[in-house]
Amino acid sequence: MTDTAFSLLKPELDSASGVALWVADENLLNQTSRVNAEVTVISNRFDLCQQLESAGWHSQFSDFDFTVYADHSVDKILYRVSKEKPVVHHVINQAIRILKPGGKLCISGLKNEGIKTYLDKAKKLFAGQIEQSKSDKNTWMGILQSPGAPDTELLEDHDYTTLREVATDENFSYISKPGVYGWNKIDKGSAFLISELPRFIERLKQSPETALDLGCGYGYLSLNCAPIGCRITATDNNAGALKACEENFRLQGVDAEVVAADCADGITARFPLIVCNPPFHQGFGVEGDMTDRFLDAARKHLQADGIACFVVNLHIPLERKALKRFATIETIADNGSFKLVLLAQPK
Repeated sequence: MTDTAFSLLKPELDSASGVALWVADENLLNQTSRVNAEVTVISNRFDLCQQLESAGWHSQFSDFDFTVYADHSVDKILYRVSKEKPVVHHVINQAIRILKPGGKLCISGLKNEGIKTYLDKAKKLFAGQIEQSKSDKNTWMGILQSPGAPDTELLEDHDYTTLREVATDENFSYISKPGVYGWNKIDKGSAFLISELPRFIERLKQSPETALDLGCGYGYLSLNCAPIGCRITATDNNAGALKACEENFRLQGVDAEVVAADCADGITARFPLIVCNPPFHQGFGVEGDMTDRFLDAARKHLQADGIACFVVNLHIPLERKALKRFATIETIADNGSFKLVLLAQPK
């Protein structure tokens, strides 16, 4: 599906020259543009970086880390807004720092994503120097010209780059940051899975020596699987999540490996235990195939006598989707909001 906000930005991307940066996240998956060799892509999505690298773009995988760019060193920045406000504010703040005087920030988005508010805030920061355009009543783009220094205080980005303690329970304290899904809380579905984990483990013939956490986020499931005594492999697509997960493992002394991967692609090992709280939102919409992709990854990486432990919202038809992938499918529990599903005997 074509993203109208990206379509509005695309001519500016095609014509960019000099030192130019395209800030890209999950909203741009499967959007196409001809390769512009003068543009460097910065993305916090591992799959998007791979996709763009394969197409011929030069990309940098990071948690929107602009520290490698000196003050006033960039001619043009192109950005289709993200879904999380601290991310957008972080990018705008960094743009005013690294753009040359007269350099341009091109930013687009939809009305229901808050683009008009973002443009108003950026206009003040950029001393009112803005050109606005729209393709329809819901899709806007602003081109802001840097005055060389911010005209007002920087936008509130919740100290975007800083890892901090966000939650505690009887087992651990958890480190996270903005830009990670559910960054400032313990996910209720994940907590439900951990509370019932012994019911899953008792179905194994022996205690698992290894475990795979698919879509690990800041590492909640992995940390709470560690007391079993298994070595954890935690994988995620998001640079901020990987950064937070690594720090949680370091602080808690957990023997684990953190791998940047799209649904565990590139991981060759099979595991006796897989835990997963799959995302069902991608970008600003709901992607029907997200659950399928995590089920495929579980089937590919589960040992023949192993178990995969999934937690999903009650409305997700996980059991039906799993039928062609697993011979054993059992709903272990539900609490009215989430259900726990055991999968075994991968086909």
